[in-house]
Amino acid sequence: MIISRTPLRASFCGGGTDIDQFSKSHQDGGKVVSLALDKYIYVIVNRRFDNKVRVSYSALEIVDDFENLSHELVREAMRVTGVTSGVEITTIADIPSRGTGLGSSSTVTVGLLNALHKFAGHDASPKQLAEEACRIEIEVLGQPIGRQDQYAAAFGGINSISFGTDGVTVKPLRVSCQSEICEQFTLVFTGLSRSASDVLKEEPEDPEDKLSRMRKIRIQADLAEEYLESCNLSDLGLLIGEAWEEKRGISSSVTRDEIDLLHQEIMSVGASGAKLLGAGGGGFFLVHGTVSLRKDLNLLKRGNKLIPVGLDNKGSTIIYEG
Repeated sequence: MIISRTPLRASFCGGGTDIDQFSKSHQDGGKVVSLALDKYIYVIVNRRFDNKVRVSYSALEIVDDFENLSHELVREAMRVTGVTSGVEITTIADIPSRGTGLGSSSTVTVGLLNALHKFAGHDASPKQLAEEACRIEIEVLGQPIGRQDQYAAAFGGINSISFGTDGVTVKPLRVSCQSEICEQFTLVFTGLSRSASDVLKEEPEDPEDKLSRMRKIRIQADLAEEYLESCNLSDLGLLIGEAWEEKRGISSSVTRDEIDLLHQEIMSVGASGAKLLGAGGGGFFLVHGTVSLRKDLNLLKRGNKLIPVGLDNKGSTIIYEG
């Protein structure tokens, strides 16, 4: 039996600039500054007594041929690793794994690849896992997503991740205030979810305005890197608020009335900044404020689920082999 553990992620700034359409045409490429969370998706791979494939997630599939699997990520990860029969695969998530804005689909893909490679007797590097996950999701399955989630999940830590025509570069940031980050940043669940692919497929009403906003978001990623390395968390909190204002103007599907109302409530109790994570339409807000802010956030009228930000520094790891 093999068990992999792979972190979800929260991005501070730069989301959307990791999509090839932008990163490979913009002069400076794309950049995302993010951290890996101590909230995980676990993948369990165990040998079966027969040659069938059993996959358990929010649904249950038992097939004679892996090609007949409905779970596309499992099917393609099996193809890449060569583990195509006689296995049971189970995924378990600390946080519901769809529409949360935490990069869960890519986390699943990276975790699957890591566990299946290990099951096949191979060790895969973080770079290999991220590249293979991108290939599966973007090139094979044609999903209109970026490349930040795969690298954040594979590498872990707090990183500045750059994207361009020369590929992807992961720069671990030297951040001496990790405990303060965990104290001052909080995830607030909107209670809503929406597929990132659905949001990203929608065409903007004003392409030129979108491009202008994306360029500003790219600049904000440079600032976020600077603020993290200097531990200027106050300005970082303000910056994520500015990032949200740019992001919400890109497309009408990024936000909705319930999300805007919750944002107003979050700011009214003393947050310095808040932004919706992921493509938009639902999921979690990343919120910054003083150490006492979480107590005030607990007083929100709707009692939204709060999760203190915790940091994972290991990335996707094999936590059991037996």
